[in-house]
Amino acid sequence: MTKYLTLGSMLILAFASPTAAAPSPTLEKPRLVLQITVDQFRGDLPTRYADRLGEGGLRYLLEEGIHYNNAHHDHANTETIVGHVTLATGAHPAAHGMIGNIWFDRTTGVTTYNIEDPDYRLLTEGADVDADIEIDPTQKAATSDGRSPMAILTTTFSDELASLTAGRAKIFGVSVKDRGAVSMAGHTGKAFWFSKATNQFVTSSYYYDEYPQWVADWNARMLPDSYANTAWELLHPIDTYLFGDRDDQEWEAVLGSYGRTFPHEFTTPENPYFSTFLTISPAGDQMTTDFAKTVIAAEGLGKDDITDYLGVSYSATDYIGHFFGPSSLESEDNILQLDRTLADLFAYVDQEIGLENTLIVLSADHGAPEAPGYLKSIGIPAGYVSPDEWDTDPAVARIKNKFGIEGRMIEGYDHPYLYLTSDIINDPDIDLAALETAIAEELVAFPGVAYAVPSTSLERGAVPDNQLMRAVLNNYNLARSGNVYVVFSPGWFINDLDGLSVTVVHGSPWRYDTYVPIIFAGNGIKPQTVSRRVYTVDVAITLATAIGTKPPSGAAGEVLMEVLAR
Repeated sequence: MTKYLTLGSMLILAFASPTAAAPSPTLEKPRLVLQITVDQFRGDLPTRYADRLGEGGLRYLLEEGIHYNNAHHDHANTETIVGHVTLATGAHPAAHGMIGNIWFDRTTGVTTYNIEDPDYRLLTEGADVDADIEIDPTQKAATSDGRSPMAILTTTFSDELASLTAGRAKIFGVSVKDRGAVSMAGHTGKAFWFSKATNQFVTSSYYYDEYPQWVADWNARMLPDSYANTAWELLHPIDTYLFGDRDDQEWEAVLGSYGRTFPHEFTTPENPYFSTFLTISPAGDQMTTDFAKTVIAAEGLGKDDITDYLGVSYSATDYIGHFFGPSSLESEDNILQLDRTLADLFAYVDQEIGLENTLIVLSADHGAPEAPGYLKSIGIPAGYVSPDEWDTDPAVARIKNKFGIEGRMIEGYDHPYLYLTSDIINDPDIDLAALETAIAEELVAFPGVAYAVPSTSLERGAVPDNQLMRAVLNNYNLARSGNVYVVFSPGWFINDLDGLSVTVVHGSPWRYDTYVPIIFAGNGIKPQTVSRRVYTVDVAITLATAIGTKPPSGAAGEVLMEVLAR
């Protein structure tokens, strides 16, 4: 007999109090919690090139930390903001509200970028994203340059740390991506991110009225300009790489003068793509690390008995993965260079604070599929999907005729949701549940579509009780989700977002997208590898228990007890 879930039972499960154990009373609390999120760092990537890792970076984490090598996100839409906020809050998207990088806001009638907030302008004039040179097309949905964490509906671990310490804990988030920094800093911290328009790290009026002097000083150094007339070069001889004979794969995206073979020339700051090229290379993570080290020094993180927090989100792996794919020479070299970047950060933290006084946790916001071209080259079927064509398909005409609909029926597709127009939703003569079901039944016949789940079915609990449907339900938020959740077939995804052609796009509930590392290290951690299934919602509740804060308000995970046995 098929079991069915109800939304109510899922919410009870989501907010159930996880079993927790108090940390050892003889163990000093860390002076710093260092939470590292590597964007698009699939769970196999930390060890894929283990034979060539250096000392002090990934090797330190793997050999001196607790490596959970069977960790997954438990929500269906594995996108950047969704995963970052899940790691920060320990809540599912259904609770924390960040159900996608963008969503259609029925109140305003426009598509909304996740952390956009017109009430909090950027402090640097002209630092807002220029859509003509932006490599992250989801930001094109933003209609203002304002940014804040106000759309995050639950508290983060860093928020709870601020509450525990009466606001005395110093809390910062740093990333190339605005949403990578804002999500980690939470509601109570300070966030900084890299503006490609100005080649500076910037923030918004939510955090400051004006920049601290140390930020102005860092920007005045013009570190990005030091990469002018240089190139991304391979770290080692090309014949030592697994993908050394595949530097020019036909399915890799074409990036103008940047090319798809080494060396990748950065050109000069006069080139409007200069900063974009930097971020599609290890240089983006190197700049992020330099800024993070400046935060530690300028703000005195870890210098007293109050635990501070620094969230660092590295973006290069994601950008490189989108354009070249995870099985490429570019991705391979980037991971080896990321290893060195992490070693640089850890050495600095050890010098200034001590790794024994620092609790480190590294994870990823999502994994990634392989490029369809790569999969086909080894005999695995894959392809691309084009939702823009759905509204003109004969199947849509049949549905309109059946329900007596004239004019436009589909508002749009903002991954992973298909949204119906407000006129359709508000029409009392249309049975919305029947219409959503009819659309879902037609969609699954389209090439590359595996499942289509009506939101009315989620609300009624009329979906099968299995892993995939639980992940879809974990992603469902009544106010923000669309009318039909679409799951593409394994190896199939959209490669054309707002006219930008890319090689790889994540965002599915399949294991290649949900699979991420979770590694804890430092502060007395006992090295071990743990292979039981754990989830990213477990990270924040584990940090809360280790430090002694109350759980974040929407926390749904379980405490990783190995971390408390340090």
